[in-house]
Amino acid sequence: MAEFLQHIINGLSQGGTYALIALGYTMVFGILQLINFAHGEVYMIGAFVGYYSSKFFGEELSQFWMSLAGKMAEDGQTLIPTFASSLLTAMTIILIAMLVCACIGFLVERFAYRPLRSAPRINLLITAVGVSLLFQYSGQLFFGSDPKAYPDLFSDLDVWTFGSEEESLVINPIQVTVLTSSIILMLILRHVIFHTRLGRAMRAVSFNHDLASLMGIPTNLIVSATFMMGSALAGAAGVMVGLTYPKVEPLMGSMPGLKAFCAAVLGGIGNVTGAVLGSFILGLAEALLSGYAMPTYRDALAFGVLIVILLVKPSGILGVHRTEKV
Repeated sequence: MAEFLQHIINGLSQGGTYALIALGYTMVFGILQLINFAHGEVYMIGAFVGYYSSKFFGEELSQFWMSLAGKMAEDGQTLIPTFASSLLTAMTIILIAMLVCACIGFLVERFAYRPLRSAPRINLLITAVGVSLLFQYSGQLFFGSDPKAYPDLFSDLDVWTFGSEEESLVINPIQVTVLTSSIILMLILRHVIFHTRLGRAMRAVSFNHDLASLMGIPTNLIVSATFMMGSALAGAAGVMVGLTYPKVEPLMGSMPGLKAFCAAVLGGIGNVTGAVLGSFILGLAEALLSGYAMPTYRDALAFGVLIVILLVKPSGILGVHRTEKV
């Protein structure tokens, strides 16, 4: 039982990072009917922003939060202040990566996609692939092609162990941080989309660009905001993956980006709730496959699921089939 719960926790943690990336895919598709294949590289940039921020500012941030939390004693210290300072440091690094990636998303939309908005869809698709390759090889140029070890922001903490020695459940504080942060960010996004004026404008633009423009909605601003929000979530996912699997490289965005796209299609691309559901299903399926069956086929699982869902229900689990007039 403990082993099964261990795989469930691992799968939920992985699914949370997939969800943050998949939300960017599904939001952009809902607004522009565009698959932004450069989204995985924005996730990579977020991971590197977190890497350099942790490397140069991580210790100072940790000391600042520790002093602010009032950690005074040198002996008999509890784990709470240390964990709190590490958690706040990680949250600060995530916010920095989100801001940088939001700016990247704005620039990509403004200079790569907006000039081609009235062009055929194939032009946008080719441009998305080109932007993806540009980011990949620019990353190799500026960051170097060798993998880099992520700074350990939770180095002073031990894992949490429950149960007996024969059958124990091990929970890493980083997993708790990743899952909790992912859920909080997704709830914030849901609130923005369904309970704010910006969200209503986004839904109106996704329904009909021309009609929304006639109603006075600044469609260009709304599209830019959508790209910025999706890119910010991808940047947060990059930092979380860097903390969980402490290694980053310029080509790290390809496979998670494709898996997140498969998760978005599984849940129903264009549907925010469906993207989250598909991501957690994929994360749990990968964890259970690795734990009980064939771990070497873990990366192939997402593409197998994509083929099955396209054959059985192309609109996805929560997607709605729409008939388009030609």
